[in-house]
Amino acid sequence: MSNSHRPFGSERIGRIREVIESPPASLQAPIKFLAAPVRFVSFWAAVALPFLYLPLLAGGLEGSEPNAFVALLAANAVALVVGHSYHTDSDAQ
Repeated sequence: MSNSHRPFGSERIGRIREVIESPPASLQAPIKFLAAPVRFVSFWAAVALPFLYLPLLAGGLEGSEPNAFVALLAANAVALVVGHSYHTDSDAQ
């Protein structure tokens, strides 16, 4: 079977990567408009979420609390990744 019949051949993956790295002009303005508030919220969520660990850890992780702790940890990791570039020198205007 040739690569042209595969649904995610190297050409298609290359095109997807190209669109993600440099979106079409029609999408650049909305993405730029939404990026700053999303980074802002993510940054401050990454700062505030660790305070929610304290009650979970103080009460012990019993029952469904380990699931809540893992979900909170995952949410904090996502917030850190998304909000890491909030107020960098390149964003300052």
